[in-house]
Amino acid sequence: MTKSDMNIGINRKIIGQTMMQRAKKLVGLCGAATGLALTALGQAPKSAPDVLELNDGERLIGHLVGGSGTSFTFHSDAAGDVKIAWKDVKSLKSGSKFAVAEKGIVLDKHADLSKVPQGTISASDQKIIVDPGTGAAATVIPVADATNLVPQPNFLNAFKTPRFDQDWHGSAGFGVDLIEATQKSRNITAAVSLQRVVSGESWVSPRYKTLFNLNFADGQLSQPGTPTITTDIVHANIEHDMFVSSRLFADVSGDFLHSVSQGMKLQQTYGGGMGYVVLRNEHQELDVKASVVYVRQQFEPETGGLIVPVKSLVGAALGESYTRSLMGGVAFHEGFSFIPAFNDNKAYTGNLFANLMIPVRKRISITIGGVDNYINEPPSGFKKNSFEFVTQLSYKIN
Repeated sequence: MTKSDMNIGINRKIIGQTMMQRAKKLVGLCGAATGLALTALGQAPKSAPDVLELNDGERLIGHLVGGSGTSFTFHSDAAGDVKIAWKDVKSLKSGSKFAVAEKGIVLDKHADLSKVPQGTISASDQKIIVDPGTGAAATVIPVADATNLVPQPNFLNAFKTPRFDQDWHGSAGFGVDLIEATQKSRNITAAVSLQRVVSGESWVSPRYKTLFNLNFADGQLSQPGTPTITTDIVHANIEHDMFVSSRLFADVSGDFLHSVSQGMKLQQTYGGGMGYVVLRNEHQELDVKASVVYVRQQFEPETGGLIVPVKSLVGAALGESYTRSLMGGVAFHEGFSFIPAFNDNKAYTGNLFANLMIPVRKRISITIGGVDNYINEPPSGFKKNSFEFVTQLSYKIN
């Protein structure tokens, strides 16, 4: 090989090394640019997944959702949400932050949140280790002493006071029936049911609850040569509950009823009292309540145009309400109220409703149920009882 050939080889080697260095720099710049772009778009690289290992050797990759002292939910990338008993766990490692509530800690509006360990979670030997990540010592909690395992953002948000327009849940429904023949019939029903609980989490005692319900039914039946028959029923009520403890609450309420079918032009009921949560868990709740109320009744004129005097009554309102979640997302709602008057023992009224909400698609459901209104002393010519069977298409709110 000549000296010239050697020089060419050396130059090629130098050029090759220079190109490799430039390529590495280019790759590094591309990686940095990608990182900056992801940061700018709010798409930072994902954190490491949580790892769960069971006693039988099965290993799941995904993320911890939350749980209690007996079990927890783990979202597996392969199997979806899986409910796991703590006794079946060999080890668990999660990089997400959680709050672990222990037995004896009451989570209500007076709760001292500093007493609830918060941080990343790991578990083994039937113990939960909470690492605050601040350099402080980790907290070790026996599984049997843990009552709730809650994602830290959810835990902190539960103790904030939302704006009045936030955290409303419920449904709005509409139904229509039209007949065009010798007889013409039109029936329209509508309903709105809203509830706002602060806080609405099942693992913390509520501070207050606001309820609003509206039911509307309008019907008309006409036939040539006969008077038109009209049905017009509007029932609305609003209630605000303030919890004294996790189950005992004080309430104030207003109830309004207009029922042409029973000769009731307008019944207004205002009152306040106490209530108690008899049963509450993740599937159902049963409340009972008793109030002292003022009732003002204004009836439609009787046959012949006689004026019916307005009644002012003082009485009690006794009632209960029950909700239950069933399989397949079906929900059952039921409520009853009875209002006797102290100053007129014959002027009592009652109301009963029950319905099933059956999900059809996403927020759309079919509501099937009935509403019964009872007025013991309606004007002459009117029945005491009014029953309405309702089928509506409902839209879930939040």
